[in-house]
Parts: sequence; structure tokens; C-alpha cells
Amino acid sequence: MPDLLLELFSEEIPARMQKQASDDLKRLVTNALVERGLIYEGAIALATPRRLALHIAGLPARSADVREEKRGPRVGSPDAALQGFLRAAGLSSIDQAKIEPDPKGKGEFYVAVIEKSGAATLDVLADILPTIIRTFPWPKSMRWGAASTRSDALRWVRPLHSIVATFGPETEDPDVVPFDVDGIVAGDVTFGHRFMAPDAIRVRRFNDYGPALEKAKVVLDPERRKQIILADAKDLALAHGLELVEDEGLLDEVAGLVEWPVVLMGEFEEAFLDIPAEVIRATIRANQKCFVLRGADGKLANKFILVSNVIASDGGKAIAAGNARVVRARLSDALYFWKTDQGPLPDYVTDANRDKPLDQRLAKLQKLDIVFHEKLGTQGQRVQRIKELAKEIAPLVGADPVLAGRAAELAKADLTTEVVGEFPETQGLMGRRYAELQGEHADVCAAIEEHYKPLGPSDRTPTNAVSVAVALADKLDTLVGFWAIDEKPTGSKDPYALRRAALGVIRLVLENDVRSQLVATLVHPLRFSLIHMNIARQRQLAKAQAAHNRESALELTSLGAQATEIGARLRLNAAAQDDELVVLSDLLSFIHDRLKVYLRDKGARHDLIDSALGAGGASDDLLMVVRRVEALGSFLDTDDGKNLLAGYKRAANIVRAEEKKEKGADFGVSYDARAFVLDEERALAATLEAAQAEAASAVAREDFAAAMTALSKLRAPVDAFFDKVTVNDADPAKRRNRLALLNALRGAVHTVADFSKISG
Repeated sequence: MPDLLLELFSEEIPARMQKQASDDLKRLVTNALVERGLIYEGAIALATPRRLALHIAGLPARSADVREEKRGPRVGSPDAALQGFLRAAGLSSIDQAKIEPDPKGKGEFYVAVIEKSGAATLDVLADILPTIIRTFPWPKSMRWGAASTRSDALRWVRPLHSIVATFGPETEDPDVVPFDVDGIVAGDVTFGHRFMAPDAIRVRRFNDYGPALEKAKVVLDPERRKQIILADAKDLALAHGLELVEDEGLLDEVAGLVEWPVVLMGEFEEAFLDIPAEVIRATIRANQKCFVLRGADGKLANKFILVSNVIASDGGKAIAAGNARVVRARLSDALYFWKTDQGPLPDYVTDANRDKPLDQRLAKLQKLDIVFHEKLGTQGQRVQRIKELAKEIAPLVGADPVLAGRAAELAKADLTTEVVGEFPETQGLMGRRYAELQGEHADVCAAIEEHYKPLGPSDRTPTNAVSVAVALADKLDTLVGFWAIDEKPTGSKDPYALRRAALGVIRLVLENDVRSQLVATLVHPLRFSLIHMNIARQRQLAKAQAAHNRESALELTSLGAQATEIGARLRLNAAAQDDELVVLSDLLSFIHDRLKVYLRDKGARHDLIDSALGAGGASDDLLMVVRRVEALGSFLDTDDGKNLLAGYKRAANIVRAEEKKEKGADFGVSYDARAFVLDEERALAATLEAAQAEAASAVAREDFAAAMTALSKLRAPVDAFFDKVTVNDADPAKRRNRLALLNALRGAVHTVADFSKISG
């Protein structure tokens, strides 16, 4: 079957855009073909720094003929309905429609038979490709040349030079798809490497396209470029007795910068190895897109790997030397910053912090009043909130409150250091280094670095107790603060990374077995935030009152002013209390939603999570919620669990139906065991009383597996009850007593989990 080869050859495609652009090209073209009835066998999209390429295999030569019957209005319908049907069906007269009887005997209806002939795939491609190219979703694009003065001119990421578009079977010369975009006519000619093989290359189909580019020094497949870089870098490092420090993100980026990767080695002076290894790596990575190396002792070496896009006549010596000069200059800056940060800040030295440079940076952070958020105060105020909260959380995670407070106090101090100012990605890590230099406790040093973690689902979660306390305090303060000012995530927008913060809280709690009632933990930072907001409201109120006074030229008496202020404060205090309840409830719901996502990713059923959250007890103890889910899942995998669930649902449905029939009826009253007349209802009542007590005791011990085992004893008596007992007996007293028994069954089960939320 025929194949399509499409190449869009341009001046440059930034590395960060290549993967998304190739995915978009594949999606847009294949979706457009499928919409026109053209089903393909396979598709692959590839990218280099200068081209997007798409190969679609197994396309038919033309689309199939289509015959469709479209049902219209009933015969005798108003003219407006008939005219709408004719327009939708593409008919000019109602006489062109058939009349068919309705299968359900509801009369006769008009039916339009719409027949469409298939189209040649070549013509379809010529129709869809120009539109896709013109409307391609680049994050940033440009116009160029003489046409750039027109608003309708083609926009592309960088100037588009040529288009290859061929279509045809393997056994014949393919056709060029006949179209053009802004004067760029589709053809079968591409170009090789910019410097080493820039001449034109004629290509026919994908099978000869890749090899032709390879001869012209272009490796088309980005994955293969990555493999070449990684293998050659490891071999070159090994030849010098070193080991490559692998970096998947950097490898992706570098593979998008070259079409013909050539791996070289550069070198810098050993004196620069006095700089922390992380700073060296950040410098070389960020500025030169180079990989660092380490020796057999695990320490960084004074050599690095770079990737060139050309085979140089001198073996790459000049290229390596040029990169080394730039690296040397940047490391000189980094060394200066590193030494400067270890020195004193004369304007912030006190007797207490004289020998503690990191404390001096903290004083600078507080003195400068650097704003964290206009509604949430300064970084200094935030540090104070995190410190107090970390000391509260510390006992819950087995940490020393003094150490937790000290770590929280210093956690943001490195934000004012020179190194972090130049390399923001080293924040936390540099704080740890400076804390170690001034002799802080090892747990404090670790927490300064680790309090940002986990940064994502694949990031490591801290296990050191002090680190856990500070990390929780940092994330909870962030969540509470932005919830208090109503800056919550909306749709796909989450500018303050609050979803990530909530997931961080969940992972810290679950992976460290932290027992905490979140609502109680959140009250302190929430009140701090609301108090700050109230101060801001009072200031706004004062400004508004002053403006009003000026406009009306009225002078309030001292007594009147005091009355106004007292009234404002009372209103603000009442508003703060209402805000607290609303914020806590909404924030806890948000954390529950993130917990559901986290557990679903781990394989838990969504209905079991809802059931555990809806059970009696505190749903803000995330660890207990997860343990309920695990126990519930295990229980429902057994026959006892499945049968009890079926019995519960039957009981709940009966009670619910009777509650609807008899509005205002209360079946929650205690049943009268002496009034039961059948052995089956007596047996259920007796077993229910014992099982409920046993399950409640197990829940109190937080032994949810034992609670499920206790409930499993209800299976047999529930089955027997429904087999032998008529709930809606003619005797109203019997009926109400039996409904009360079923309602008690529903309540007993809910002490462990809300079975009404379980599907099945």
C-alpha cells in the first residue's frame, strides 16, 4: 500500500520544541486522514535541529465510498422542521427523501440517503497539508522576508525553507503531493548537514530518505543520536580512566542541538574543584550544555564532555579549547561567589551571628523585606511561620523541635547568597553547604537541603525526622496561605505548584508513617495568614475612610473614629472565623482529591478510596485512610466481602425506598429484639450486636483488617434473613422493627467504611 513522506525543513527548531512539534505533526496529519476515512497501518514522526519528518505507512490509494442514512422528522411535521432536515442532509427537496415506518410503530419518518464518492488520497493530502502547516501550533513563531509585512503570511518557528511531500507505493515512483504554502512548493528535494553536506538531495520515499540523510551527515532519529552521544561519551571517559555522570535531561537537550553528534573532551584547572561539585555541574550544564566526569574515587574530575555538530579537521582540539575557555570563565565567577558567600556581610553582622555567615544572610533576607506574595507578606514573615509550624509538627514525626525550628529558620537563608542568585537550581543544597561550614547540627544541614523535597512523583522523599518536619511545614504553609487568599489551581493552571505541594505532603505523610490530624495542624498557619489578611483589610478600610473624609470634608470626632474602628474589627474577626472554616474544609477536600490521584496511580480503586474517606472517624488522618483502603480492598476480594456488600446494598436499598415512600419516617431508632418472631431475624440481630461491638473496638485500635473480619461474620445471617424474612410485612410493627434492624446493619458497616460508595 502507498506511503506518505513529509519533511518540513527550516532554519532551526529549538531543542526544547522538537519532541512536542513532531508529536503535533503526527497527530494533526493522522487525525485529518482518519476524519476523511483514510485508515493507515502505522506512523512515525522524527525531528532534528532543522527538520520535522513524518512517515505514514499503509495508506489506501483512495478513500472508500460512503453511504449513510439520516433519519429526519415525522411525516406531516411543520415546514420549519422539514427545511432544517433538508439543509442538514444536503437535499434540495423533500421528494429526494424516502419515507419509512418507525420500527416502534410511532408513525412514518423521512429518511435521507446520503452517498459520497471516495476521493484520491493524493487529493486529500493536497487539501489537508497546507492548512496543517499554516496553523501549526508552535509556542513561538515568526514571519520573515518580504511577506512578513502581511498579517496572513506564513508563521513558523524559524524561516521554513522547503517541503518534501511524496506519496505512492513501493513498486513505483511516488507522486509529489501538489500544494504550496506561501510560495514554498512541495517537492522531493531536501538538504544534508548545514556545513558538511549542504547540497540538495532528491528523495523518493522513507526507505531511501533516512539512508540518504545519513550519507549527508544527518542522523534523523533523535533516539539514535542520544545512543551515539551516550555510548561515545562513556567510551571517551573510560579511555581517560573516568566515568560519565549521566544526565537524561541534558542528553535530550544536546541530542536536539546536533544533526551529526561528535563527542569531545575539554579540561579546566584543578583549582576549580574547590567549588562544590553541584555548582560545577550546574555551571557546565547550564552554560555550555556539557557533561561532567568523575574519577574512581567518586569525586568530580577537571574534565568534561562536550558534543560538537561537525567533524573538525584538527580532531576537535580548537572546539574543545573554545569550550574550555568559556567554562573556565564561568567557574571563575562561581569560585568568586562561593568564597564571597563564606565571608561576612558587614551591614548584617551582630555579636550573635559574627561567625555565622548563613545567619547573616538570614538577617539580610529579613531586613530587605523581600516580598513572598503581596497578600502573604515577606519571606522573613514566611520563615517565621514555617519555623513555628515545624516546631509543632516535630513531635508528630519524632523530631527534636529545637532542631526543626533551627532548620526552618535557616532554610531560606541561602536565597540571598551569590551562588544561588546565579544558579537558582542550587537553592537548598548551598544552604546545606554553608550550614555545614558554620558548624550546624547534621540534621539541620540535611533539612535545609531536603525541605524542598519531594519535587515530583519520581523525586526522593526525605526520611530524616527533622527534614520531614520542615518539609511538611514549608508545604503546608504554602497550601494554607494561597488557599486563604483564594489563589487556588484552576483547570490546567497551577502557577504556585500547589498540586505538587499537596502531593508532597501526602508522600511525606504516607512514606514516613506520619500520624497527624491535618485540620488541627493547619489551624495555626491559617490563622497567621488570615490575621495578616485582616491587617491588610484594616489598612484598606482606613484608606477608604480617609478618602471618604477628604471627599465629604467631614471631620470625625475621636469617639466616632473609635466606634468605627471597633465595628470594623468585630466584622473582620467574624469574617476571619467564617473564612477559617471555609478554607479548612476546601483545602482538606483538595488534599483528598490529590490523595485519590496518588492512590489510583498505585492501583487502588477510586470507589474504595471514596468509601474509606466517607467512613466514620477522622478523614484528615491520611495514613489511616490509606490503611482503610488497603484493608477494604483485601476484604472485598474474598467471597465473604463480596456477599456482605451485596447484602448491605440490598438492605440499604430497601431502607432508602421506604424512607422515600414514608416521608419523615425515622428508621434510625433502635430495634426491639424481643419483638422478633423468626429465628433468622433474631440470629441477624444477635450477630449484628456482637459484630458491631467487635468492629468498633478494632477500628478504635486502628486494626482495620480485624474490623473487616468482624463484619464478615454477618454474611451468613444476612443471607438467611433475606431468604426467609419478609421485611415489608403486613403488620406495621413488624415492618418498622425489621427496617430498623436493616438500618442498624447499614450503620454498623459504616463504622468501617461507607459501603454505599462501592460499586458492584
